[in-house]
Amino acid sequence: MRASLVVRHFLAFAALGTGLIATLLPAPAEDLLYAGKTIQLLVGFSTGGGYDLYGRTLARYLGRHIPGVPQVLVQNMPGAGSLKLVNYLYNVAPKDGTTIAEFAPGVVIEPLTGRSDGVSFKATELGWVGSISQEVSVCAFMATAGIRTIDDMREKPSIIGASGIGAESDVFPTVLRNLFHLPLRIVPGYPGGAEITTAMQRHEVDGRCGWSWTSLLSRNKAMLTAKEIELTLQIALTKSDDPDLATVPSIMDLAGDPATRAALELIVSRQSIARPFAAPPGIPPGRLSILRDAFDATMTDPEFLAAAQAAALDIRPLDGKAVEALIKQIYGSPAQAVKIATEAMRDAP
Repeated sequence: MRASLVVRHFLAFAALGTGLIATLLPAPAEDLLYAGKTIQLLVGFSTGGGYDLYGRTLARYLGRHIPGVPQVLVQNMPGAGSLKLVNYLYNVAPKDGTTIAEFAPGVVIEPLTGRSDGVSFKATELGWVGSISQEVSVCAFMATAGIRTIDDMREKPSIIGASGIGAESDVFPTVLRNLFHLPLRIVPGYPGGAEITTAMQRHEVDGRCGWSWTSLLSRNKAMLTAKEIELTLQIALTKSDDPDLATVPSIMDLAGDPATRAALELIVSRQSIARPFAAPPGIPPGRLSILRDAFDATMTDPEFLAAAQAAALDIRPLDGKAVEALIKQIYGSPAQAVKIATEAMRDAP
């Protein structure tokens, strides 16, 4: 009995000693890296739009999956379809793993197709963290504009609202105008999607192309339900299986030959990384790995998924390595496809 008691006391003492030693030992380096820190999550558009909603929803849950549990704060940095933000991320943002950014995927593809005015970054050098969704976009017009079908878009001149060069709201109508000769007049300069929608309701513009389907459903579904808008085209590599889009033709259906189709695939491939997040170039690989792991963990976090579902957000993620591989694939596109895509995306003189 006494021997057994001695053993129990010894084990208890050993356990206490182990706990004290663990307390005195320094915390793992990755815990110290972010403990007490703040991560800035920059959004390349104004508040109230789809990018803003996705970014703020991610920010509420990302920090819990980073060792040290840092606070994640959102800051909007609109300008030129989020080009302003990507330039900042590449050239100015700290390269210590405390800044990540969400922006329009088209912005990082534009330099490949000759739309490089104001660009001061290399897309292949960014630290790709991941993308929350793979997107379908639509062309939508106010019912009062009398444009209900793709044939109407071919026959009736219309005014399209857009945010800036490189944003989907600018790229897709430009492609439709140049490649398929649709009579579209594009009016850029709106800070984000929310302002374009307001312009439609005020009849400043007739419609918008490159409107994220999930953003439409989460922010403006009442317009669809009340039949205030007409859907004329969906923009994605493959058609959506959403019943509301069952009769809406795809932009890929418009391609009449293999060369045109290859160019469209290059242009529309950005929809596969519809909500990308990236860190500045040159951050230490270990810190990029931490951010990627946290992003992946957030994508399966039950509370995050519940919040996304409540906000009608589409969660179909790609991890950072997959996004990085896609960007490299896009920049390795055949020369003929790049040439046709470049001509299709050229702004009107």
